[in-house]
Amino acid sequence: MRVTPASLTDLDSLTDMWVELAAGQQEFGSHLRADANRSVVRESLARHLTIGGVLVAHADSEAEADAAGTRDEEERVARRGNREDRTTNSTTILGFVMFDIESGSYEQDVTRGTISNLFVVPGRRGDGVGSELLAAAEDELREWGADVVALDVMADNENARKFYRRHGYQPHRIQLEKSMRNDTHSKEDR
Repeated sequence: MRVTPASLTDLDSLTDMWVELAAGQQEFGSHLRADANRSVVRESLARHLTIGGVLVAHADSEAEADAAGTRDEEERVARRGNREDRTTNSTTILGFVMFDIESGSYEQDVTRGTISNLFVVPGRRGDGVGSELLAAAEDELREWGADVVALDVMADNENARKFYRRHGYQPHRIQLEKSMRNDTHSKEDR
């Protein structure tokens, strides 16, 4: 596996992966609509691809790509028949990370790097792909001048929270949410 900056040729795959990421986060209470945001995400990814801030993990071998479950049988047969594809294998993406330097209207006492998306294909989760992507993004953010790195994780996504804790991330700011659909409790308190 190798981690490299993403290129425009990766755009469609990255967009599909983001949609898969967003759909998976709904299990943990995310309000993002996965497929409904496809065009917005594609534009955001394209912008990040031109200015930097997207890294991808590529499979180094066909066996590694097959182990990730990123190829179907039809693709494997087509690759076997195409010697050039079989030897390059650089198009199989195992995961990606998106990051940037936070900018806003408030002055802060630190320069904050942000990681907005980290995704690993299901067949390679737990194999170190996410750790490699996270470390590479942190290195880039450090070079860009970040003093700290922040990210969001769904409160109910315990596996993700454990992953980030193992990499030194600690809660800093906690966002609370309240549904307004059935708000009889707070109205009775008035």
